[in-house]
Amino acid sequence: MAIRLGLQIPNFSYGTGVAELFPTVIAQAREAESAGFDSVFVMDHFYQLPMLGDPDQPMLEAYTALGALATATERVQLGTLVTGNTYRNPTLLAKIITTLDVVSQGRAILGIGAGWFQLEHDQLGFEFGTFTDRFNRLDEALQIILPMIKGERPTFSGTWYRANEAMANPRFRDHIPLMIGGSGEKKTIPLAARHFDHLNVIAGFDELPAKLKVVRQRCEEIGRDPATLETSTLTTVVIDENFKPDQVPAEMTQRMVVGSADSVADQIKTKVLDAGIDGVIINLPFYTPGIVTAAGDALRSVVGL
Repeated sequence: MAIRLGLQIPNFSYGTGVAELFPTVIAQAREAESAGFDSVFVMDHFYQLPMLGDPDQPMLEAYTALGALATATERVQLGTLVTGNTYRNPTLLAKIITTLDVVSQGRAILGIGAGWFQLEHDQLGFEFGTFTDRFNRLDEALQIILPMIKGERPTFSGTWYRANEAMANPRFRDHIPLMIGGSGEKKTIPLAARHFDHLNVIAGFDELPAKLKVVRQRCEEIGRDPATLETSTLTTVVIDENFKPDQVPAEMTQRMVVGSADSVADQIKTKVLDAGIDGVIINLPFYTPGIVTAAGDALRSVVGL
């Protein structure tokens, strides 16, 4: 797996009616594929996130949408950035991701995290608990999911989950790429070093060199070559020559770049790639036809595609 240039679709609120909502998602995914992006991601949320809109704005269920995108695209990898482990039993998630891999002919990525948006849990009836609870649940879930997607039949009995010779058939391949999102130095990064192919580092631009140093240390502690754990960041991009850096909200200055397509590419090279991150996943708050192409054209050479 390589994620050098990914597109994350952060919302489904395009001012269209419901009938045009998913065709617009398909258009973005196809445009990303044509523009040389190697992956397309959706959010695994049931409500829109606080920083992006109101909870009742349109939000599609992630894996249903990805299954449909698998039939509308041919090359791009498909996944969530990232699945909330608290939403799904691990045996069900193993079945979901192996099914997506079959449907997409080997293009699924399993992105997973501990879950964090409490409003969804409270209103939809998912247990939230403490951060430690959620992380322990993720650790248990991986002991079931990872063997299942390799074709093994795990038996497991833990505090949160159990399984008895659980299996997931059919499978398209023996290894589905594994991504985790986060930057916690005590839990997430060590977990990434032990189990994952890819770490999406959730941190500000200025924090990236220090986080990568911890990644290297945690890999070396367990005898893993740090180069085998790929990294990326999620960066919000506004391609608009009239949009100036001083217009960026204060809370987004470390995770957002604005300006012309070439300026955006230069900023991503300086702030992300030159810091040592392997690739970038961008999201675009506003979609108009052609904007994904413009981003791809400017970024492909910067990320080495």
